[in-house]
Parts: sequence; C-alpha cells; structure tokens
Amino acid sequence: MKTGFQKRLSTMLTVDFRRMLTSRLFYIVLGICFVAPILILVMTTMMDGTVTVDPQTGKETVIEAFDHVWQIIGTVSGDDAAAGMAMDMTAMCNINLLFFGVAVPVALFVSEEFKCGYAKNLFTVRAKKSDYVVSKTVVCFLWGVAMVIAFFLGSLVGGAVSGLSFEAGVGGGSIALCLLCKVLLMAVFVPIFLCISVAAKEKTWLSIVGGCAVGALLFMMIPALTPLNATVMNLLLCGVGGVVFSLGLGAVSNMILSKTSLV
Repeated sequence: MKTGFQKRLSTMLTVDFRRMLTSRLFYIVLGICFVAPILILVMTTMMDGTVTVDPQTGKETVIEAFDHVWQIIGTVSGDDAAAGMAMDMTAMCNINLLFFGVAVPVALFVSEEFKCGYAKNLFTVRAKKSDYVVSKTVVCFLWGVAMVIAFFLGSLVGGAVSGLSFEAGVGGGSIALCLLCKVLLMAVFVPIFLCISVAAKEKTWLSIVGGCAVGALLFMMIPALTPLNATVMNLLLCGVGGVVFSLGLGAVSNMILSKTSLV
C-alpha cells in the first residue's frame, strides 16, 4: 500500500510539474513578478516629492519613494511597524502583493482540469483525490516560491537602475530570513486558494474572487509575520503555520472532492 501511494503520487507530481513547466502562464507570471519591482522602484523614485491635489477637497498629498531597496521586500518591526500598516504606496506596492497574485495561477491550474474533464477522468481511471490534493499543493507552492525568487531578483535590478541604497540597517542574515519566511508563508496561502479552487471547480472567476477576498482579509498579517529584521521565531511561526494549513486545508479539499460532484 505504501509503495502504491508513493508511485501514484510520484506519477501525479511528474505530470503536474511537466504541466507547470510547459505552461505559458508560468513564464508570464514569473516575467510579471520580475518586471513589477523594477517598474515600482524606478517610477516611485522618479515621482519622489511630487505633490498631488485632490480636486474635490483641495488636500495635498506628497508622494514618497522607498528609502532603500529592501523596503519593497519588507518593513522593520518595532518602530517601523506602524509604517508597514499604513495604506500608502510603499506599504502596498511591495512583495506582499504576491500573496494575492498566487491565487490566479492556482485557480487557473485547477479550474482548467475541471473544465476539460481531465480531473474527472483522472479520478475515474487511477488516481485518488488525496493524491491530487497533495500534488497540487506541492506544485502550486513551488510556483509561489518561484514568484518570490523572481520578485527578489527584479528588486535587485530595480534598485540598481533607480540608484536606491541597499543599506537597510539590518544584516544580510535577517533579510535572508525575511525572504525565507515569505517562502514558508506561501505554504499558508496556497492551501487556502487550492481549497477555494477545488470548491469552485470549473468556475475560474469564483476561485479568483474568493482567493483575493481571503487574501485581503489576511494581508495585514504578512508584514508582522515576515519583517525585514526577521528572526528564527518568525521562521518557526511561518513554518508551523504552513504545515498546519497544508495538512488541515488539504484534508478539507479532499473532503470536498469526495463529497461533491466532479463536474
């Protein structure tokens, strides 16, 4: 039985990896993740100090650029935590947007299989629903990891082009832990989006809308869990959260597939 499970899962993972790596969507998403931080850093640097006036209220707003490159990756906890909670350009236009963005490839990846009948045929012929959930969780998680890496590389290029400082007042080890925390936090969001997509099945729009709605509710916890001066405790919290959500929502997704129609 154990050998059978390993063989089934290995086969399904191989198929899903091949589908991901041969999908144009995968490379389009990575391209967007790479280019977005370059545009954000360059444009905000060019607009730094620009004053905009609300025509209705006459209120003036001064556009402020990023203080350093790593601000697009995270904010320092403590005194700077309030800044991370502010609804300004630098607080919103950063790597945390990826936790919204990953809902789209997850939804498209799953809904396409239900639309074309692949999922129904898969379960009828040889696969178990639990294998399907595990495989999709792993592959979509790695898709999210690739998005984080692409955004990080784009940030380096954008910082160099815009001439921003790479000094953030924290060590390189803390920045590395911050990125690793964001990677592990993907293991929290991906199972949520997968569960929504499995419930919505072929209704892609419902999967995306539901995923973005949940992402909006959880958005404010991201800076707190993954600060720029991250510690091992942040890493443990994100890691434990990823395991709990993957196992818990994986079981929920499996139950949904088992209790509902596959079409």
